[in-house]
Amino acid sequence: MSPEKIISALRGLDSCAVSDALDTLGLPGAVTALKPMWPVGTVVAGRVRTVTAAPKATAGPATHIATPLVAIAEPDDVVVIDNHGRTDVSCWGGLLAEAAVRRGVAGVIVDGACRDVQESEALKLPVFACTAVPVSARGRIVQAAMDERIQIAGVSVAPRDFVLADVNGVVFVAAGEAERVVGLARRIAEREARMAEAVRSGRDVQEVMHDSQFPAVTVEPR
Repeated sequence: MSPEKIISALRGLDSCAVSDALDTLGLPGAVTALKPMWPVGTVVAGRVRTVTAAPKATAGPATHIATPLVAIAEPDDVVVIDNHGRTDVSCWGGLLAEAAVRRGVAGVIVDGACRDVQESEALKLPVFACTAVPVSARGRIVQAAMDERIQIAGVSVAPRDFVLADVNGVVFVAAGEAERVVGLARRIAEREARMAEAVRSGRDVQEVMHDSQFPAVTVEPR
């Protein structure tokens, strides 16, 4: 599958189905520390572009977090910022959101804090983070690297991996595993849809959730 087809397929799923597929395959990817900063009603999916933040160590000019990346971002990119889970200072705000929307960025994920949530919501730019704080990054943290492998809440994430985020949380999918994960997640979602229909038709939920009635989805041999 092309990257565009994988992104389209992910948008037809949810984070729960993809997380279950990762579990079945024994792969990491789901993170539990991040949540939508405003009531995002859609599934966000795209290719990962990474930024690493670090404390400002010296006086004088420094690279403002994410500005070089946002300046070259492409449609369906998702900006993923590793601020090591810090929640005492923001590393994403309203001006970056304005620029990101102009570039067609699909969403923003921050392992740390953001601010100007109302501006991101007005722009309809989905932002997922640990929390929101009013504290500026200026003079506190800077960009240390861009488009390098990072750790987000304990999950290793590489540039051009895939990510899906929704009301339930965030899941990362390694580029080399994406087609297999998407195929399995689709089968899992189809099984759960059949189970839900059975419950709606009046069948006992204990019966429906027994694997003898709806066998668990298993991994097909490669």
